[in-house]
Amino acid sequence: MSGRTEIRITGFGGQGVVLAGHIIGRACAIHAGRQATMIQSFGPEARGSACSATLVVSDREVLYPYIQRPDIFVVMSGEGYEKYGRELKEEGTLVFEQDLVHPRTVEGQRACGVPSTRIAESLGRTIVQNIVMVGFFAGVTGLVADEAMRDAVRGSVPAGTEDLNLEAFEKGLEYARKSPGESSVSVSEPSLEEVSP
Repeated sequence: MSGRTEIRITGFGGQGVVLAGHIIGRACAIHAGRQATMIQSFGPEARGSACSATLVVSDREVLYPYIQRPDIFVVMSGEGYEKYGRELKEEGTLVFEQDLVHPRTVEGQRACGVPSTRIAESLGRTIVQNIVMVGFFAGVTGLVADEAMRDAVRGSVPAGTEDLNLEAFEKGLEYARKSPGESSVSVSEPSLEEVSP
């Protein structure tokens, strides 16, 4: 992708929304030589409430760090989808946790679902579901090279957890690459209550 790309990542506190945003931003800014800014916000209840991270990624200096309508919307909770879902551009890409989010898309949007929580559970640590989502994001969007994302994961997670987190990243990436046709749908609003791969 070239030019300015606006991204919103949302979920509930404790899902690792901010870390996911940090990894994507780091991959772009440090490992891919692009410009990136990130802003984060939390609901008043903090853990368990809706939280959000927004990123602007650009080939040029980011002079305005706030997003208007995201090109890419990554959503890990139903509450986050209900709060921010209408912001996504008509031609944007929706990346969602398919067991927790049941989106309604407009014609022209690309919707890509992944069972990131179940995949993380299969690795024995639900906490890495955000890293599964980062891997899926990488495969679906192609925003930055896979190796740049791996380097960002490696440099952003706690020491001693690198192997687990990289495995989670690879599982998400593999899911995106294995069945791209099955994980992408375009529908007319509001005909679908649920989108599943």
